Amino acid sequence: MTAVLGDPAPAGLLDAFWAYERALMANDLEQLDRLFADRPDTLRGDAAGLLVGHEQIRRFRGGRGGARLRTVLDVHVRVLGAEHALVVAVTELERGGRGQQTQVWQRGADGWQVTAAHVTVPAAAHDARIWRVVGDPLVRPTGAGPLDGLDVAVKDLFAVAGQPVGAGNPTWLGHAPVETTHAWAVRTLLGAGAAVRGIARTDEFAYSLAGANAHHGSPPNPRAPGRISGGSSSGSASAVSLGHAAIGLGTDTGGSIRVPAAYQGLFGIRTTHGAIPTAGVLPLAPTFDTVGWLTREASLLARVGDVLLPEVAPRPVREIVVVPELLALAEPDVAEAVGAFAASVDATTESWDLAHLESWREAFRVHQAAQAWAAHGPWLRTRLDSLGPDVRARFEAAAEITSAQAVAAAIGVASAGRTIRRLVGDRVVVLPSASSVAPLLAEDVSAVRDATMRLTCLAGLGGLPAVTVPRATEEGLPCGVGLVAGPGRDRDLLGFVRDREERLRR
Repeated sequence: MTAVLGDPAPAGLLDAFWAYERALMANDLEQLDRLFADRPDTLRGDAAGLLVGHEQIRRFRGGRGGARLRTVLDVHVRVLGAEHALVVAVTELERGGRGQQTQVWQRGADGWQVTAAHVTVPAAAHDARIWRVVGDPLVRPTGAGPLDGLDVAVKDLFAVAGQPVGAGNPTWLGHAPVETTHAWAVRTLLGAGAAVRGIARTDEFAYSLAGANAHHGSPPNPRAPGRISGGSSSGSASAVSLGHAAIGLGTDTGGSIRVPAAYQGLFGIRTTHGAIPTAGVLPLAPTFDTVGWLTREASLLARVGDVLLPEVAPRPVREIVVVPELLALAEPDVAEAVGAFAASVDATTESWDLAHLESWREAFRVHQAAQAWAAHGPWLRTRLDSLGPDVRARFEAAAEITSAQAVAAAIGVASAGRTIRRLVGDRVVVLPSASSVAPLLAEDVSAVRDATMRLTCLAGLGGLPAVTVPRATEEGLPCGVGLVAGPGRDRDLLGFVRDREERLRR
């Protein structure tokens, strides 16, 4: 039986509270909207972050698919004034464990409404949206070095000895052998003192930029609650953003490090093609596949580079350019933030002729698809129904690419790469890492994917290193500044952001 404790409840308050509780369990979005004050300063928070304003809260509810089923055990009321009251409810989840819901209610012309709320639920021992398997740690370091005491979230494409590679797909996982050796990158990090915290989720076969795995859900984005995490290194990114790991090891084929870094306010690097061995990494499109990583600090991003990247003589960054035609490919709020960053590092403005950009992107898409089908088509041909709808559609399209189309795309990729490397030259180019802030969970992201690929394909076509620096829009949402340099200048980019970390975070 529910007990009501504390001050006597003002007239109508408990009726409104129970109406809210019924609406929550029924996922009655209209009633929930009515019972939350329609104000720009209404608050709703939980462990994933704080939502500010009725519109943000409404969008969050519309995209989450309902709250966990629970029973209210106790209700505590504290009267704060003639028209205000604090209500704290102790809840018990159907799946087990107790939580709390704290609400500030205000009585107005429309009756009692919530103006602020905070929800706590028992922490999951294993968040399956983020981790396929996790330990404390899963694999201990094999040596000592500059990464002592740090944990790594390893994208589920890398071989970890004693574990199969799952590739984000349960059917593939069920057929995958247990790996006997670590991937080169994993082995090298372990030898430098890092531990493997666990194996992090990925979009199926890394063939997406959204982070929404049809089998396991979308890993949370604590920097932008209610929005997608970004893929395909989504689990690694969320683990770092949430503080579950210091380093997120991933891959970047078409933006799979840069996009989640931009969406979640992280530093990230896509390395020069071929700079880091991909031995032990499940391929998607070998022409574009690269190893990368994400961190919360620029200094750590560079420290990981000291471990993984080949040693080369440093070359100082002498010229930084920003291209208005590239800024124009992003949404205005992101373009403004990237432009402000460019001004802060004294970038010069340079105009590029992007008349062939669409043909470059199409060559990238077709060449990537042809290679993805070559890598996985023989296994997937009779198992396409094991894929989520978006990834399945890409593989089905890939299966239809003819040999002539694949050859033409490969020629187009090579030509575009030469042009892009010439345009970048010996400079650092500033551009958006993603075309927009993270879309809402319930949003169709196909148009956003296409827009972002127009930007991210440039580094992929050129085989170039690209670092993402976190910034924020005027509304406070995370976005990413991309820094692209010539082949082999990974350490130069990392040193540039490391040496300016304090200023870059302002």
